[in-house]
Amino acid sequence: MPPPGPDRRHLPLDVAGLPVEPVAAPQGAPNVLLVVIDDMGFGASSPYGGPCQLPTAQRLADGGLRYSRFHVTALCSPTRQALLTGRNHHSVGMGVTTEMATSHPGYTGFRPASAGTLGQILRGNGYSTAAFGKWHQTPPVEVTQAGPFTRWPTGEGFETFYGFMGAEMNHWYPQLYTGTTPVEPDRLPEEGYHLTEDLVDHAVDWVRTQQSLTPDRPFFAYLALGATHAPFHVAQEWVDRYAGRFDAGWDAMREEILERQKALGVVAPDTVLAPWAEEVPHWDELDEAAQRVAVRLMEAYAGFAEHADQQVGRLVRALEELEVLDDTLVVYLLGDNGASGEGGLEGTIREHLVGHGIADDIADMDARLDDIGGPQSYAMYPVGWALAMNTPYQWTKQVASHFGGTRDGLVVQWTNGIAARGEIRHQFHHVIDVLPTILEAAGVPQPDSLSGVAQQPVEGTSMRYSFDDPDAPEARTTQYFEMVGNRGVYHEGWTAVTRHGVPWKMTEEPRPFDADTWELYDTGTDWSQAHDVAADDPERLARLQALFDAEAEKYQVLPLDDRVTERENPELAGRYDLHHGRTRMLLGPHSGRLSEEAAPNVKNRTHRITVRLDIPADHPPQSTQGVLVAQGGRFGGWSLYVVDGRPCYAYNRYGKDLTVVRATEVLWPGEHEVELQFDYDGGPPGSGGEAVIVLDGDLVGRGRVEETTAYYFAFDETFNVGIDRGSPVVDDYPALRNSFTGEIRQVVVDLAPGTALDAEAEALLASRIRD
Repeated sequence: MPPPGPDRRHLPLDVAGLPVEPVAAPQGAPNVLLVVIDDMGFGASSPYGGPCQLPTAQRLADGGLRYSRFHVTALCSPTRQALLTGRNHHSVGMGVTTEMATSHPGYTGFRPASAGTLGQILRGNGYSTAAFGKWHQTPPVEVTQAGPFTRWPTGEGFETFYGFMGAEMNHWYPQLYTGTTPVEPDRLPEEGYHLTEDLVDHAVDWVRTQQSLTPDRPFFAYLALGATHAPFHVAQEWVDRYAGRFDAGWDAMREEILERQKALGVVAPDTVLAPWAEEVPHWDELDEAAQRVAVRLMEAYAGFAEHADQQVGRLVRALEELEVLDDTLVVYLLGDNGASGEGGLEGTIREHLVGHGIADDIADMDARLDDIGGPQSYAMYPVGWALAMNTPYQWTKQVASHFGGTRDGLVVQWTNGIAARGEIRHQFHHVIDVLPTILEAAGVPQPDSLSGVAQQPVEGTSMRYSFDDPDAPEARTTQYFEMVGNRGVYHEGWTAVTRHGVPWKMTEEPRPFDADTWELYDTGTDWSQAHDVAADDPERLARLQALFDAEAEKYQVLPLDDRVTERENPELAGRYDLHHGRTRMLLGPHSGRLSEEAAPNVKNRTHRITVRLDIPADHPPQSTQGVLVAQGGRFGGWSLYVVDGRPCYAYNRYGKDLTVVRATEVLWPGEHEVELQFDYDGGPPGSGGEAVIVLDGDLVGRGRVEETTAYYFAFDETFNVGIDRGSPVVDDYPALRNSFTGEIRQVVVDLAPGTALDAEAEALLASRIRD
């Protein structure tokens, strides 16, 4: 046997080995700042000729590049999934938003592990990574404290996350997460709180900390703002900046924007305005009240947009103060889809009302103009302004067939990596091209595998070639588009497109896909898709239609499905339901922060909610206050609560119709059972029912709810025991500070089976899908 080795206890310290060091990024890899503004059309921002002043975007454009033919997918989640994976949205299961997922491969809402994210790739190559703001890619059934957390930001490559997990958020009363832990602001709006400012505060703090502790590591910061998606929430001073700016109306604004766009060079000199959308009134067709409402809504939007950009400016200035801005690749995406027409023809101060197919009331909005932008409103402008904000293009968000839904501004600055200053690039590109562009700039290869999983091909192509060559031939010559049945294809300068639906009619009766009319545009001579030449070149149109069919087959676009609001309900959508088949849920005294799909689904069914509680002996009967259990908020939801010792039940339908049932008896000290029994009428979604309050077995209150919420209460509010988080369902108690003053032992939710659809309704739903 060999002689024994040296006694390691006595080895010199200088031969003990090498220290463990982190993976280093490639030499010269830049920092990356990726900023996304929500729901901003091509013609909204000042760098693209729009009326909304965005000084930060303008500063970055002056120091870098603007892309004039950059495209997205026409909806939130799909664009974000494509942005962070470099693959087409159907290829990674995100054919629509997460809340509209189905069981079909292109629409599941579950990103496959074979499509790694930009965060995962950069983190694995020596970058510090953090995400702030909107994260709209996690399946809603996984947005609970039970996880799994693999598809949360911290599971998708971001070491730090601070933001919200859904489609939109109340900017005055947000419900947020740090990592995977629920958190809420410690200030109210009247105390100076605003979500955008909060997000940027956290981003600035993170960058400063990262540069203090690990300055040799490049960083990747992803800032996805909730602005300018509805609700339009901003302080009055920002709204006032635009007082009178929009009085001439949207027709005049379109002309004004187009002239500025031509002067800036972001459209061709011979560009004309695309045709006005069917059914949308021109400005002079509105009465004075409708004009006043429309003007105020647009002023709120513009103030919201400028405020958001000013906050991005604070982050840019922080990078400048840290002396890292010049070596930071800044990618500023001015919209994840076109401007939204989902506010309806009239506009709205109650977005969920319009989302369920109900027009808001002009007279009521006109009487509440001063509320618009503040906590008492959940505002979105009329379709006319959305069309104007998409100047010079046709249509809006959701309409993936036309550039109004898919073409957005993109500003890129990298002082040490791009020689050009204030130049425009006209190459045709798509959101899937961002990931390979960043990887090429960083010197990071596209991985063959991640965490042992073989990777499917990245479908984007780098735009790096265009940074210093304005005349370089475009690398992307073909791209398909599809969203809720609206579809199109671009190939070598030509587009073949067909619009299937109308974005402000999200519950309309279906029409057969085969009845859709295809249009043909030569975008080499017709920048804005204004002149349909389908009748002049039917052979080219047929070739492009065949190309779309081939791309749709390749990228999991089929079957086509044009349902919008109906798919918000998992029972109607046919996707995985967290509580499918369960008729009882037992909740503890601290259960909460359950999103729409994680909460017990009390919609369109008979149900009973039983709260077992204890009132301390030292509580006078009328001193007990607070919420027992609640779901939703000021713009849709329900609440079982106590006021002056009396149990109450409030049902808030879309922020429009409020029914309150109050008990005749008070809660004395001791143990009690408070029950809310809701007897649903049956019939189509949204039918009425009887609400009964039972205290310790005795009926103490009764009321009728004539109509209920059909498909969803809210995207931004949650289900909670012992408190109503976010905005309050009813003004009987204050926002946030409404915790129950007694002790809740348990909440039991009993659900009857959901109302079965009749044969006619089943056939109607089936007709909305086509292989």
